[in-house]
Amino acid sequence: MGRNTAATVPDTAPDAEDVLLARRGRAAHLTLNRPRALNALTHAMVRRIDEALTAWEHDPAVATVVVTGAGERGLCAGGDIRAIHEDARSGGTASAEFWRDEYRLNARIARWPKPYVAVMDGIVMGGGVGISAHGNVRIVTERSRVAMPETGIGFVPDVGGTYLLSRAPGELGTHLALTGTPVGAADAILCGLADYYVPSPEIPVLLAELSTSPVREALPHHTHQPPPPGVLTTHRDWIDHCYAADTVEEIVDRLLATGIQEAKETAETILTKSPTSLKVTLRAMRRARELPTLERVLEQEYRISCAALTSPDLVEGIRAQVVDKDREPRWSPRSLGEVGEGMVERFFTDSGGRGCLFT
Repeated sequence: MGRNTAATVPDTAPDAEDVLLARRGRAAHLTLNRPRALNALTHAMVRRIDEALTAWEHDPAVATVVVTGAGERGLCAGGDIRAIHEDARSGGTASAEFWRDEYRLNARIARWPKPYVAVMDGIVMGGGVGISAHGNVRIVTERSRVAMPETGIGFVPDVGGTYLLSRAPGELGTHLALTGTPVGAADAILCGLADYYVPSPEIPVLLAELSTSPVREALPHHTHQPPPPGVLTTHRDWIDHCYAADTVEEIVDRLLATGIQEAKETAETILTKSPTSLKVTLRAMRRARELPTLERVLEQEYRISCAALTSPDLVEGIRAQVVDKDREPRWSPRSLGEVGEGMVERFFTDSGGRGCLFT
């Protein structure tokens, strides 16, 4: 079995049990363990994950890292947005410090030198995408619901989400970024957010095999079934046409002009999101396409996220969706036409070295 390197990871923090570490043969297991909060990430969890990866990277007895979520609902619903809400309301800096470490962890996962098996079962949103979709072995199931829903809370896709979505086929990524629509297994694979489909009943068997077998040998035994059909392929024509527009306003106009019911419903969905977030997201996606590396995109996202802390829409969006749950956010500005160029550009301005995550 080899020595248990999990014991070398500091566990003195009171919330250390929010991330469970274990060794099973040649595989090291990392389990997000806040099921009542749908395994939402805290700063302490991010640090603990990073410490575990440091220990396992240099342990020759660890051949594979496996990431799962506790409970039945999903891997991870994202960051702890209640904490972000309180921080933004009070004008604090805790969220910026959290994002700095989280985004660095996202980049580290993308460069991880060993198989990093992310089991994207159930709900995988926001920060959950960040700790899974940058891995090199990304597994979805028939239960998977993968999304970057940030525009609905007055935020912008982060954790490398604009990097991943900007590299999806055609304009599918733009569609997902603006609407926050969750996708299932087939569409997650199509968009480059996942690699393999494994039916959920087979996941425990696969993980047991990884304790004794390399990923390349164990995985093919469980990937022989096709995923349930997706929906994005059937909508590619109108998605690619409409989202190729230069502005959010024109995207909405094109969607409404198609005469297609699904496109009309999509336009209506977009118009419920934060107007400022929509415009910043579209610009972030277009710029991300031109940036050469994940690290450069994460630096752009960090600037945007820090700017969002001082935007009224972040506090209001979380209030409406998570705190009060009235689902009636009062955005400021209230319409796309009121969001001026200067208001968008301020999200991309590096103030106080906020863009220097990797230098």
